[in-house]
Order: sequence, then structure tokens, then C-alpha cells
Amino acid sequence: MDTAQEIDKRLTDLEIKASFGEDLLEELNQVIVRQQQQIDLLIREVSELRQQIPEAGTRQPGLAANDLPPRY
Repeated sequence: MDTAQEIDKRLTDLEIKASFGEDLLEELNQVIVRQQQQIDLLIREVSELRQQIPEAGTRQPGLAANDLPPRY
């Protein structure tokens, strides 16, 4: 009988550990989903900011790279 009780206790302990493991896995999955959403948002924002910045090769006409504006 003692062996059957030990086996039952060990089985119960394993079921508890498996349950906690499943809960942890679900929490981690939710964190990953949120982080991926944040990454996607940041990628879109960076892309929009890059479109707002003029390209380095294009300068305003009439101004050379070393020309300084006149002082008043």
C-alpha cells in the first residue's frame, strides 16, 4: 500500500508541475505576442520617420554644402 500512495503522490506532484508549466508557457506566449506587436508598431514608425527625412543626396537648390547664409 505504501508504494501505491507514493506513486499517487508523485503523480499528483507531476500533474501540479505540468499545470504550472502550462500556465507559465501561456504567460510567456502572451508576452511574446505583445512584444511582436510593439516591434511591428516601431518598424512602421521608423519607416514613416525615414520617409519624412529628406535624402542626404538632395539639397535645397541654390545652397552649396559649404555656403553659409548671410549675416544680418
